[in-house]
Amino acid sequence: MQANTLRSAHGWNWLREGLQLWRKNPALLSFAAFGYLLALLVVSIFPFVGQIAASLIMPALSVGVLNACRAIDAGRKIGPDVLFSGFRSNLPSLLAIGGLYLAGSVLILLVVSMVDDGTLAAIMRGDGDLDEAALSNSNLGTTLLVGTLLSTPLMMAYWFAPMLASWWKLPAAKAMFFSFYACLRNWRPFLAYAIGVLLFGALLPGLVIGILGLVSPTVATLASFPLPLILVPVLFASFYINTRDVFGLPGDPRQ
Repeated sequence: MQANTLRSAHGWNWLREGLQLWRKNPALLSFAAFGYLLALLVVSIFPFVGQIAASLIMPALSVGVLNACRAIDAGRKIGPDVLFSGFRSNLPSLLAIGGLYLAGSVLILLVVSMVDDGTLAAIMRGDGDLDEAALSNSNLGTTLLVGTLLSTPLMMAYWFAPMLASWWKLPAAKAMFFSFYACLRNWRPFLAYAIGVLLFGALLPGLVIGILGLVSPTVATLASFPLPLILVPVLFASFYINTRDVFGLPGDPRQ
């Protein structure tokens, strides 16, 4: 398994090419992206068991979305059933990846809970009685830093793992190892990518909507509705683009 080392500029290109891919078939890609989110939401409704099941099937569903991206990129016509195509390719490894990711997430939450003085837990519960003085005297910053430092390696190990397991038939542990290794080798484009997502997915839209709100709150509200309909499928498309750039595609003679 070979992971290409890319330049920082690729991180910006992933978003641009993701937008171009979405424009080729916005209906299918939007259906796949929001179908993925809806499926996880429906499964997770069931208490306790639903959360576990959602974590286990998340890799297979994500492969379905990226299979849609791959078909659009190749110009192939496919139907809505592509969303569940990930369940037909190396499913045991995909379920194992979901289980390992869930176990890692639980372990991180346990460590963070030992560092947290209760402030982060109160925020996550939605407690509204935290004033500015309480926040300034808390260790919220340290808690968030510990959570970020611990969750980043887990996210790196998960990022490419579903596609490596499904498209290249790697076992779960090997797929997560190569995913971590590929992210580590490409930390520069991923840093540029993260900045681009923050800039074009949050800061810039927020600024535009804020300016529109000064002119007309109604216009600002109307303008905010289409943004997720575009941003979510474009982000999924960018996941496919960075997988293609780093690992190529199965059957590529250069790999």
